[in-house]
Amino acid sequence: MVDHIENTAKFEAKETAVTEVSQVLRKVFQALLENGYDPVDQLVGYLISGDPAYITSQSEARVLIRRLERDLILEELVRKYFEREEL
Repeated sequence: MVDHIENTAKFEAKETAVTEVSQVLRKVFQALLENGYDPVDQLVGYLISGDPAYITSQSEARVLIRRLERDLILEELVRKYFEREEL
């Protein structure tokens, strides 16, 4: 059991999943903006809680985002952040 704790698990997202996440996030972001919400605040609320009520139903944004696993959304956000940052 100790070996399992000391080993690092490897997670790899499929390219199609990454593309879908990016497209969904853009649509959800736009729908939130159009309804007068702060998209960042609403998405953070959703990602932390898992409560779809943070996402508007406008333009089927709530339906779209619920099709995705939250871990895939987080992975895409982290990937995009580090693509823009110099380490």
